[in-house]
Amino acid sequence: MTKRVALVILLLLSENIVSQERTTTVSKRIYTTQNLNVDQTPNIDGNLNDPIWNDDNWATEFVEREPDENTPPEQQTKFKIVYDSKFIYVGVKCLDTKLNGINERMSRRDGFDGDWVELVFDSYHDLRSAFSFTVTASGVKGDKTISLNGSNEDITWNPIWYAKSNINEEGWTAEMKIPLSQLRFGDANNQIWGLQVVRKLFREEELSVWQRIPIDASGWISEFGELHGLQNLKPQKQFEIQPFVVTSLETFEKEPLNPYKNANIKSVNAGIDGKIGVTNDLTLDFTINPDFGQVEADPAAIALDGFQLFFAEQRPFFVENKNIFDYRFSSPIIGGTFSSDNLFYSRRIGRSPQGFARSEEGEFVNAPERTTILGAVKFSGKTKKGLSVGVMETLTSTEYAEINNNDGTRRTVIEPLTNYFVARVQQDFNNRNTFVGGILTSTHRKLDENVDFLHKSAVTAGLDVMHQWHNRSWYLGANFVMSQVRGSEEAILNTQRSIPHLFQRVGASHVQIDSTRTSLTGTGGDIKFGRAGIGKIKFETGVTWRSPGLELNDIGFMREADDIQNYAGITYNSLQPFGVFRKASIGYKHWSAWDFGGSHNYFDWDIEANGTFKNNGSATLGVFSQPHIYSKSLLQGGPRLFLPDQYGAWWAFGSDSRKKLFLELDGWTKTGNEDSYFLFETGVRATYQPLNQLSFSLAPRYTTIKHRLQFNQQVSYNNDSRFITSRLDQDTFSMAFRFNYAINPNLSVQYYVEPFITVGRYNDFNYVLNPLAKSQEEQLQFFQPAQISTETPNGQFNIDEDLDGAIDYSFNNPDFSFAQFRSNLVIRYEYKPGSEIFLVWAQGITDFSSPIGSLSNNFREQILSKQPDNTFLIKATYRFF
Repeated sequence: MTKRVALVILLLLSENIVSQERTTTVSKRIYTTQNLNVDQTPNIDGNLNDPIWNDDNWATEFVEREPDENTPPEQQTKFKIVYDSKFIYVGVKCLDTKLNGINERMSRRDGFDGDWVELVFDSYHDLRSAFSFTVTASGVKGDKTISLNGSNEDITWNPIWYAKSNINEEGWTAEMKIPLSQLRFGDANNQIWGLQVVRKLFREEELSVWQRIPIDASGWISEFGELHGLQNLKPQKQFEIQPFVVTSLETFEKEPLNPYKNANIKSVNAGIDGKIGVTNDLTLDFTINPDFGQVEADPAAIALDGFQLFFAEQRPFFVENKNIFDYRFSSPIIGGTFSSDNLFYSRRIGRSPQGFARSEEGEFVNAPERTTILGAVKFSGKTKKGLSVGVMETLTSTEYAEINNNDGTRRTVIEPLTNYFVARVQQDFNNRNTFVGGILTSTHRKLDENVDFLHKSAVTAGLDVMHQWHNRSWYLGANFVMSQVRGSEEAILNTQRSIPHLFQRVGASHVQIDSTRTSLTGTGGDIKFGRAGIGKIKFETGVTWRSPGLELNDIGFMREADDIQNYAGITYNSLQPFGVFRKASIGYKHWSAWDFGGSHNYFDWDIEANGTFKNNGSATLGVFSQPHIYSKSLLQGGPRLFLPDQYGAWWAFGSDSRKKLFLELDGWTKTGNEDSYFLFETGVRATYQPLNQLSFSLAPRYTTIKHRLQFNQQVSYNNDSRFITSRLDQDTFSMAFRFNYAINPNLSVQYYVEPFITVGRYNDFNYVLNPLAKSQEEQLQFFQPAQISTETPNGQFNIDEDLDGAIDYSFNNPDFSFAQFRSNLVIRYEYKPGSEIFLVWAQGITDFSSPIGSLSNNFREQILSKQPDNTFLIKATYRFF
């Protein structure tokens, strides 16, 4: 380890010398725009034949950014910007001497495919956030907000604006009309905005830019050129209302005796979304009775370790401007098991009900799959003084399960009426080199006795500070968070015993169960230091922690508490093409973890090399080692357990994405000594685009796991606890298929289907004898054939440990086969800017049973032989603005 530290120091010293030798600075370019007269408004048709485009006020002299930075591009670009009291108009000439080489790949909005040109405004001129507008050669629009000086992008932002493109004898042209109401800016008489224009030449895989920004620059937006000449602009208050109506039909396999599944279900729903500009800087978004039926279903997954699965947010209301509310208080550039931890995880809102209905034999239960969101309001924006504000409040309804016994029905609460609140602020200082922010979240529930196991209230708070210096190339950041949950003794006891906490752990003297508690408080945080730019080397190191009592999972996401981790990583990046590479990098990173009792539980180091070749193929190779592993959670309340060391590798290869057929291969594997388990996972993705408007992709994936130690159950024997474990063999297969057909930029057809099957079988049953022993022969006591027997028909295992002929204890057969089928067909038509019609057909099958033979047999039995549930949906929206 000392050698590694010495190597890092030497690299930093050498790089410091190199960076000191680079004395050339990049000057900021300035473009001065012009104000239009009333009679000069252009017709947006992409032809650029209106009089305002005929003068010489066109900016050019673009420079290449990728692959060969600061060299002349293959083809030059020109642009011009003008404005009036309501709109900004942009004309772009993408000169091209090879007209048959212009790529007109088409997609739905935000596809960013083929040749394109992007215009980016830092209208706040805060050197940190910007609004992006992209037009492709085929006329497809793309838009996004950019934050954190380029490190975060949100493509779900869908402003109303107008764009057309056209191919002519000189290349292709683009024409844009952007309402000022869609941008945010101050009220100064003479304004300066940040400005960047980017062009993608698809056939050469080349990016060129108007304002040169070196590859090793420490930021993106902070290095933009400037837009001058904006005089007497009046901030525009945004006002948009979007009502919608949805009609749906659900079909499924009928159950004649079940009153809830003996006929198809029809429904009609309506709601309204709105966006109101309180000021030009601050916007109020709201939704009443929202519907997200057009959103694609989550990918299939199953967790055997008890930890929660993280799923990305896809619902438009919560995705748009989500970066304002994002508070991942520990998200290092090298990642980590903790990098998804967030004080605000919007998937908690509208989640599946957490309660359940107790039913007797012969009774039928009807329960909703999701909690209804009654309404939500979001207030967000950034003032001219650098204050970012985000406030969101959401109300979800009480949900009931209805139980029918053919003599009548009764209802029971399975999710209480809940209010969710989150407020986020951040202020920049010191010429935008220092940022101080905070967050507050709360969850309040109106509990019923059937859901009294939930927290009555949960509050979290966070404070974050980031300071940058030396042209933003060095940084020091810190985050501090705390939480408090309140509820009944049962609710707090459940939290103490849950997987993230496990206060009942045997041998963990620093935590203990208190069954009388009605509240729980915890803290966490992260401190990091790193180098972000100027030179070939970037690095980061830090420490992050979560106290045993930290609990974020009411409105946030947290995988595990009682954790202290050190992380560090260093990366060497090429700045120019060399040899066979367009660009390449190599990096080292590690993580080391302790609990609050001082036990060192984990160490992992990785080395990874990445390269993009001059033929536009790519390759990634990595190796890792985990020489020190102790698990405090595998036995789910049992003692800390030694696990054998592991090592392995991962890989990814890709062909040239510009070709009609694009192939990707990736995978990883791990193994170790004779007690270690073996894992191998690989996947292939083939994408075929025979036409500019049409593409297909097929992505099969297979995973096999052999002899992984798995906890099964805790039982009692002679007043002692037995922690039953076994070795798991698991095979998983999935295959995702996608079909995309863009009829024109406003009308598209998308189809997605993915079957998923995973089968697990357990063998070598045992109980833990000596959890810290370094060999499983000493650590585990395996049951002999005479000690274990199977009871039919339920497959329960009976144990006669002392061989006296009597059953000492039993546990369930854990073998499983989980299958899921999801498909989604969406036809989307934007019949006017911001107004859409969706036609949706969704299918689904979910089946959990015992395995029968091979993986293919289970696939056939659990998916191919089942009738899927079907949902047909029509959704229409109309945006008034």
